[in-house]
Amino acid sequence: MVLSDSKPSKTQFPLSPIQWVYAYWVSRCIYVVAKLGIADLLKDSSQHCDDLATATNTHSDSLYRVLRALAGVGIFAEIQPQYFELTPLADCLQTNVPGSIRNQAILRGEEHYYKAWGNLMYSLQTGESAFEHLYGMDLFQYNEQNPVEGEIFHQTVASFKEAYASFLEAYDFSSINKLVDVGGGIGTFLTAILEANPSMIGVLFELPEVIDKAKNSRETASVYDRCQLIGGSFFEAIPEGGDAYLLMQVVHNWDDERALAILKHCHQAMKEQARLLVIDSVIPVGNEFLFHKFMDVNMLLMCPGGRERTEAQFRDLFTSAGFELTKIIQTKSEFSIIEGVKTVNY
Repeated sequence: MVLSDSKPSKTQFPLSPIQWVYAYWVSRCIYVVAKLGIADLLKDSSQHCDDLATATNTHSDSLYRVLRALAGVGIFAEIQPQYFELTPLADCLQTNVPGSIRNQAILRGEEHYYKAWGNLMYSLQTGESAFEHLYGMDLFQYNEQNPVEGEIFHQTVASFKEAYASFLEAYDFSSINKLVDVGGGIGTFLTAILEANPSMIGVLFELPEVIDKAKNSRETASVYDRCQLIGGSFFEAIPEGGDAYLLMQVVHNWDDERALAILKHCHQAMKEQARLLVIDSVIPVGNEFLFHKFMDVNMLLMCPGGRERTEAQFRDLFTSAGFELTKIIQTKSEFSIIEGVKTVNY
């Protein structure tokens, strides 16, 4: 395929180059108002900045200047001098509303993420994780040792429920009797699949400490009688007997060597007729804007060897693990469902 040499359209990139240079200023302002819960305070009515400052233990004039700046890009609106209200762009900064991005805004703005991005040059010069360079451990070890940040991470992962609906719409799970969710967090997506398929049995396979969280979570309560929770490491062995094995946003966390090890353990656990379902972004060839091209840079920084992959890279990975890649289904989100089956005589 020949890459297009055409320039990006204004529709794709509404900001000028100099505005992109300063775009992280907006991101930092969004982070602080998300962490302070400003949108939640405005959910019922507009408020004066003094009252918002009192409720958030902040300096009123300083808070006003941040809110005024955000109002200039459509996030909140100043309807009277120093009185602010929600706007459609600010609605999603509320907690527990459909499409909420509050957890994401907080997570991406926390010090450990922000410092890693501040060390992008290190990753470019070395090809290694800036996060691991800064903290001496990978992101998952950091989350385990820092429960507050770890909880924000798990809440953020659990908040992707709008994407779950697009997965259920795009793929027919109804023929699966037993689904093994490998590295499925606290079971939010597995619960959604089981709720949509009342005859299905589920297995959630995660690290023991995550399984402990799942046992105490309300996420799996509605399907607890049909969902087995098993602790372990997918680098060692994976539960056998499933009709399908699901890895949602697991493969992209690892380099080819470790991703291959995970897929091979799935291969060993699978029956001959079982399916492998990988949910990740698939980076297309070409110059069009795709959020996950920047997520790929995030993986470079945050996870040693982590990366988003192209279709060709997924095919190579599947083949090396003993799978035939049978289809790639693009969902309404930026994620695809990549299906594979075991190769005969592998």
